[in-house]
Amino acid sequence: MNELQLLRNGIDEIDQQILDLFKQRMELCKDVAEYKRSHEMPVFQGGREQQIIDRIKALTGDPALEAGTAALFTTIMDISKILQNRRILANSSEYSASVPDISGAERIGCQGTTGANSEAAAKLLFGNKKITFYHTFEDVFKAVQSGELDYGVLPVHNSTAGTVDSTYDLLAKYDVFTVEKVCVEINHCLAAKPGTALNEIRCVYSHPQAIAQCSDFLTVNSFRNAEYANTALAAEMVAKSPDEKKYAAICSPECAKRLGLSIIATNIADCSLNRTQFVCISKDMQADPDSDAISVMLRIPHTEGSLYRLLTKFYVNGMNLLSIENRPIKDGSFDVLFYLDFSGKLSDPSVKAVLRDLTENLDYFRLLGTFKTQSNINSDNG
Repeated sequence: MNELQLLRNGIDEIDQQILDLFKQRMELCKDVAEYKRSHEMPVFQGGREQQIIDRIKALTGDPALEAGTAALFTTIMDISKILQNRRILANSSEYSASVPDISGAERIGCQGTTGANSEAAAKLLFGNKKITFYHTFEDVFKAVQSGELDYGVLPVHNSTAGTVDSTYDLLAKYDVFTVEKVCVEINHCLAAKPGTALNEIRCVYSHPQAIAQCSDFLTVNSFRNAEYANTALAAEMVAKSPDEKKYAAICSPECAKRLGLSIIATNIADCSLNRTQFVCISKDMQADPDSDAISVMLRIPHTEGSLYRLLTKFYVNGMNLLSIENRPIKDGSFDVLFYLDFSGKLSDPSVKAVLRDLTENLDYFRLLGTFKTQSNINSDNG
């Protein structure tokens, strides 16, 4: 047996000792959880946690190892809190949420006009029900929060251009909940009034996301571009513009045909597979029994390892983080809000434990809602 193998054997023996001691510690944590439950005490006790970290760092005896030792025991304590919460909340009541009434919904809204991709997403969810169109994303949020709409449908993420920032900002501003998510395949074309040639186009109009998704095509053709509220509204504007303007729009082929525009170029997105995810929002908390993912919004403190500790909570509970987005709070502080989607059901004790942990340990935390990860995908829409 060589020297390296001897060293590895020694590490294996120590690892076994660490494992045995870890399991003993977790058994004691179960007793602590029972005590806290019977005495109605919170799981998180900041003073006690800091005492342990300070004591461990003092006992380390090596300044070079103090940070690592603190990280190790912080993780152990985080695991302890999660297990305690899971035990305490095992028989607790569910989150108060009604079942979405998708089939009975009568007031549905989205931004734009007929032919918009938001309309395609709304139809995937609600079939051929009447859709009310609003001028801006915020108008949709206002209508949902006020009760004017039962549900609103808005884009949140594109596979090519990334996050739809305005939707996330509005989720933080308005007291609404996510009910469902749906994915729509996007097929962008360049459309102009009949008789317009490619080399005659002076300016291309569309939504900022569509412009970003087709940036390569616009650059190659040296097109000047201008942002518009919506792809369908941009196409509508081009259809009504004077012939001599020579404007064009990035929109769906379906929209171009409906408005009588000529399709000059098809499939102009940077990526051939271009999809946008849409979120359905409601005024009240609603959870479909088949939902298997949860959305939350939170702010973490400016302390060492805070993001690492946040991610540990999900890892320990075996939850897959489906997405992590962040947006500035816009108060001059450079602080950000994190938006997380993760796998799980509200009825799961592990989910309850994580949600309680986040509620107790963060200055700001909000449950945004649930959704099914097996989203419908529409490939017929342009």
